[in-house]
Amino acid sequence: MEHKAGLRERKKNATWELLRKTALDLFEASGFEDVSVAEIAAAAEVSKATVFNYFPTKEDLVIGGMKHHTGDAARIVRERPKGQTPHEALCGHYLRLLERRAPQVGLSDHPVFLRVQRLLAATPSLFIKAMDYRRQAAVLLAEALMEEGHTPLTSRLVASQLLHTQHILVEGNVRRMLAGDPVEAIHEEAVTAAEHAFGLLEHGIGNLMRRETDPPAPDPGFGPDGCRLDYHMHHAESEVREAVERVMNEPANDMLQTLVDPQRR
Repeated sequence: MEHKAGLRERKKNATWELLRKTALDLFEASGFEDVSVAEIAAAAEVSKATVFNYFPTKEDLVIGGMKHHTGDAARIVRERPKGQTPHEALCGHYLRLLERRAPQVGLSDHPVFLRVQRLLAATPSLFIKAMDYRRQAAVLLAEALMEEGHTPLTSRLVASQLLHTQHILVEGNVRRMLAGDPVEAIHEEAVTAAEHAFGLLEHGIGNLMRRETDPPAPDPGFGPDGCRLDYHMHHAESEVREAVERVMNEPANDMLQTLVDPQRR
């Protein structure tokens, strides 16, 4: 029975790897938006239902791993020792991940990781989905802080600042990885950047960047409410019409042309 279970698990893992590799190949060749799940299934010689059994959404074929880490920050904060702040717990965890050159902190030169990051950078819908995973992580972290008795406002502010700081650090690491910088060349600077960033959170921005020179003259094009003085409703209407015309002129929008055709019955 153990042998059969092990064989089954290996087969499942092999199918998972095949589907993901096939999907990445097609996405890189034709673009994420222009490849259907049916095409991925056909290329992998499996059914469409099989693809969805392994990957509930098309996005999961690229960034599904992110959803498994949305609860990491909340778990780390819940399990921190007595006397330790959430900031200290997450800073320490981030530095340990850097030491391991972990993909969660963008410090990985694994080919699949780099392929995923390139697709993520080139595909708005994937980027939006990744942002939603980060939002979910902040919500879960805030809930963990509220469980300890902290107010909702303070919990949400702390969770947002901690995770957004980490996101900016990871983004910088990924940018350098995609530029071709070697992992070891990035690591030392990534540690310095993390200590600086988390240090700002710990000590506050206070007098940081206090202006020492006179400001430039106010822009005369803006009123006291921040709106452009020359911006009128007819400008907005004109912009909307231009946007609609651009959409309608796209070859892929034949259906829209049909729907607005005055001859349509």
